[in-house]
Amino acid sequence: MCQNKGDGILMQKPWFVYILECQDGTFYTGVTTNLERRMESHSNGKGSKYVYNKGFKQILKSKPCQNRSEAQKEEARIKKLPKNQKLDYFD
Repeated sequence: MCQNKGDGILMQKPWFVYILECQDGTFYTGVTTNLERRMESHSNGKGSKYVYNKGFKQILKSKPCQNRSEAQKEEARIKKLPKNQKLDYFD
């Protein structure tokens, strides 16, 4: 995933769509360029209001995407699914 930028090469960060489990058993779906940093933010209560209120438990699944647009489209598709189908989406 590289783009030429003049004489140099600009490396694009990979994007990920992910599902995590909250302490109450609910799922949260999001996107990020850095899974480790984002999970740390969620576990510290700084990732999102939803996870802050529900409590972070664990990351369940993640999937790399080519760019932010693709990641956000995948996120929207996952959010429309019933809970019992969300994890299967990653298989």
